[in-house]
Amino acid sequence: MKKLIIVSMFSLGMWIHSNLSAQVQVNINISSQPLWGPVGYDQAAYYYLPDVEAYYNVSRGQFIYLNNGRWIFSSTLPARYARFNLFDCYKVVINSPTPYLHFKDDRIKYAKYKGWMGKQKAIKYSNDPKYYVVKGHPHGMPPGQAKKTIMPEQNVGRNEHHPGKGKH
Repeated sequence: MKKLIIVSMFSLGMWIHSNLSAQVQVNINISSQPLWGPVGYDQAAYYYLPDVEAYYNVSRGQFIYLNNGRWIFSSTLPARYARFNLFDCYKVVINSPTPYLHFKDDRIKYAKYKGWMGKQKAIKYSNDPKYYVVKGHPHGMPPGQAKKTIMPEQNVGRNEHHPGKGKH
């Protein structure tokens, strides 16, 4: 009976540990998202851009598009899209590895978003303090400063002589 209890406790401990680990490993990459990215996402691995039928890898800062049947990985879109406005177009957030391998499905699934210019707010135009860490944001500030703004309840009592400091 003792062995059964010990094994049960051990199993329960392992289950709790694995669940806590899974919760701690939430990936937040707001600061690596581009200014033209869509608001509302703490994590974005890729964007699919239906208007140009291309993907954008957020962590690498690369566009991925087809050219003569081959996938091209580039820091810019092809020349034919030189005047394309990334701030205005619709972006679909995709959090799966190598989404371009499912391009045929995505092309059909997200075709309805072509031409949705201006119907999705870009990070650049957001007044949400969590986006202030994005490089180039109009309200930009260092990540530590933005954290104080985002979570002021964690800063209570830190600076008694200047209680409002860090909230501007």
